[in-house]
Amino acid sequence: MDSHAASELLPYLRTCYPLFLFVLFIVAFLANTMIAARNVHKTVSQRMGPGGRPLPMRSRSSNSNTYRQTQQFSKTVKRFFNWLSVGILVTWLADAVIFIVHALVARSEHWWQGQSVVICIIASFFVYSVILISLLDTSPSPTLAHFVSWSVAIPIELVILSASLSIYTAPHHEPIVGDPEGGSLRKRITLWEYLEVVAGSVRVLLLFVLVLLYACNSLSMKHYEKKAQRQANGTTEATGLLDPASAESGAANGNGNGYGSTNGGPRGQQPKGPDPWVRPTTAPSTTWWEYLSGYSLFFPYLWPSKSRRLQIVVVICFGLLVAQRVVNVMVPYQVEKITNILASDNGEEFRVPWFEICMYVIYRWLQGGQGLLSSVRSSLWIPVGQYSYMELSTAAFEHVHGLSLDFHLGKKTGEVLSALSKGSSINTFLEQVTFQVVPMLIDLGVAVGYFLIFFDAYYALVVGISTFGYLYVTIRMAQWRATIRRQMVNASRQEDAVKNDSMVSYETVKYFNAEQYEFDRYRGAVSDYQKAEYHVLFSLTLLNTCQNTVFMFGLLITCFIAAYQVSMGQQPVGRFVALLTYMAQLQGPLNFFGTFYRSIQSALINAERMLELFREQPSVVDNPRAAPLAMCKGDINFDNVQFSYDSRKTALNGLGFHCKPGTTTALVGESGGGKSTVFRLLFRFYNPEKGCIRIDGHDVQDLTIDSVRKHIGVVPQDTVLFNETLMYNLKYANPDATDEDVYEACRAASIHDKILTFPDGYCTKVGERGLRLSGGEKQRVAIARTILKNPRIILLDEATAALDTETEEQIQKALASLAHGRTMLVIAHRLSTITTADRILVLHGGRVVESGTHEELLALKGSYSGMWRKQIRAQKAAQEAQVLQDRANGVLNGPSDDSSSQSDEDRNNGTGHPRH
Repeated sequence: MDSHAASELLPYLRTCYPLFLFVLFIVAFLANTMIAARNVHKTVSQRMGPGGRPLPMRSRSSNSNTYRQTQQFSKTVKRFFNWLSVGILVTWLADAVIFIVHALVARSEHWWQGQSVVICIIASFFVYSVILISLLDTSPSPTLAHFVSWSVAIPIELVILSASLSIYTAPHHEPIVGDPEGGSLRKRITLWEYLEVVAGSVRVLLLFVLVLLYACNSLSMKHYEKKAQRQANGTTEATGLLDPASAESGAANGNGNGYGSTNGGPRGQQPKGPDPWVRPTTAPSTTWWEYLSGYSLFFPYLWPSKSRRLQIVVVICFGLLVAQRVVNVMVPYQVEKITNILASDNGEEFRVPWFEICMYVIYRWLQGGQGLLSSVRSSLWIPVGQYSYMELSTAAFEHVHGLSLDFHLGKKTGEVLSALSKGSSINTFLEQVTFQVVPMLIDLGVAVGYFLIFFDAYYALVVGISTFGYLYVTIRMAQWRATIRRQMVNASRQEDAVKNDSMVSYETVKYFNAEQYEFDRYRGAVSDYQKAEYHVLFSLTLLNTCQNTVFMFGLLITCFIAAYQVSMGQQPVGRFVALLTYMAQLQGPLNFFGTFYRSIQSALINAERMLELFREQPSVVDNPRAAPLAMCKGDINFDNVQFSYDSRKTALNGLGFHCKPGTTTALVGESGGGKSTVFRLLFRFYNPEKGCIRIDGHDVQDLTIDSVRKHIGVVPQDTVLFNETLMYNLKYANPDATDEDVYEACRAASIHDKILTFPDGYCTKVGERGLRLSGGEKQRVAIARTILKNPRIILLDEATAALDTETEEQIQKALASLAHGRTMLVIAHRLSTITTADRILVLHGGRVVESGTHEELLALKGSYSGMWRKQIRAQKAAQEAQVLQDRANGVLNGPSDDSSSQSDEDRNNGTGHPRH
């Protein structure tokens, strides 16, 4: 290369090289992260959320782990990459030492290579430091982004090295301050230039080693993966399908729900993996893009897609955001103009900058969080935020109601309520990112460009490095604080869970005099929260101190440079004032970043519970071809139904029976025989694994769940009522029912006259879960509600088991009225209540072992006959025990009563005459 052309090209190369490499690395790093996250997402089947929106994958899936394992270098290789990167930093440090020592030694000659060399050394050291930090902080590493950056750096370094050699080996002048070609003439390369070339050559060699090492290791890893894949395929072909026993065992181990919950999916569906509904204690082991992409699930609910007016409002808000950025630049510029006018000493007539001051005040009026532009934007954004909260909260509420019974059997109410309350966290996250973080990043970019254009490249370099250091310290310390913050959030959730569970179980607490235990338990939860909160607040103070130290160090350097240039007459004094104004203005967004990064992190941690809640999927859903059941006669047929809550234990084993319309069928048998499971399957809480359930000849899985449930009424053993009026609870079954309809239903349920005796009648509040009513009153309310629903099929789950004899007789009359013309299935343990049933099924081990009427089953002298005899003997024993208890009470009441009864007994000893 010609020395003259090289001398003209070299300054531009040195100035642009670090900036180009930095931008290339950032773009490659982001692209690689997004591609890796997308590849992981492709390995997981899409699931649908509320409203048919697709749900993202679980970031903890085994596929994700597999991907990472196949792309991970060994620790030894990673350590080698790290040390080679440190070696590159040492070469740049050597360049800096050579440059500084040469300038000090040749001070009398005013030797100075110029601004381009200073910027190249400092900026390149910074860029390679960023690359080294990414190697240390990210996993897996190194990645394709590092490989691309090293590969691109090699030809640029070679061009710079060859240009330097062509200049140094030819006759050339030593550079001096203000004149790169005005110094002493050198006919050959000097010692300092030779050291500079050696440092550059070592750097190129290290880059070559890094590239070759990455390429060789990548090729060997791919070869190993292909070999392992061939071996795996060969093993599969040799052994055939998986052993059913091992597959069953794996399914059992993978189902973390335990007995009482099930996959419950359609036939042939595989069991669920590990239950994600656990409280996270550590940060997810994912890349940041995978972590944030999980929250993309919420974005369809946040964008006002249903309102064109709100969409226009969003566009206006973004326009105001851009206007705020312009005003931020105009404020220090106006300060500089005012200062220069007031400090002018060029002999012209002095003038007061009235107009400039007025413009400055107007800019300040528009600027800032309390300025006019921000206030207008905040006011316009209110309906957008309300829309987002409404959509997200209602979607979460609908989603929880849409989940299947297996979720609700295993859930903690306090945990779910806590998760549902986190909708505001997502809304806060959106607003903070949109109006705080994005503007801050724009301000930082504008700041670097502003200093580069209106000040000097030195200022842009210092501001860029200091802001990066500020952001890096903030992010790294925030990551360190994330575990502490997560512990505090978990402690807060535990506090909420203890409080909610205790309030819900108020009656149980009173039964066992456990108030003090509950107080101590809640006090312990609050104490755990405060301990975690202390660590969070202390770490926050430490973070603020470190942030301020980094920024003040950058401010110190910029002030030194500006003061030197002003003292040398290179810059007007207004430029120094403008610098201070802009740096103070820049500190605001950076402080906001520190604050809002923590706030956003907190919002994301809080929203993890809602995210996990959204990821929970209903195990029983409508078949895509399902049709509604318009009319129902009440014909029920169980055909060889097999079902299990846990693969290790069968609940129903080939169950089959037929219920004709308008008949009453009773299910009896030992506990765990499958009686309640029949109700759950018929009500579509679960799907059978094998066999078929038909209603009016239609397979229930070919009918919509909602239409099937509309024709089924349930009277449970434990009736739960809302804490509202009786009228509200009764009309809950049929909101269109009139008051007269309610009265007729209550008369049929033998509860109308009782309600009228209440002080508030049908406006009586029933209390939490209906606890202000007796058991018999709640049961009759449940029967009245079922009558109002007017279903064709009635499921009666031991509705009179816990009632006294008189109340039971009243409810039996109400049930007889309810059963008229309807198909009724009854679970009964008191056999005396189902003697009039059209058919009685005795279940054992999940199948029907006896079937017939009461008389037919007694004649068989089988299981039913044995249960009947046991109950008769138990009833006689209970009656005898009651007589003995009455007699004992008579003795305790006094001798006169006892002697009186004794005399009566003696008088009637068979003779008919009293004893004397």
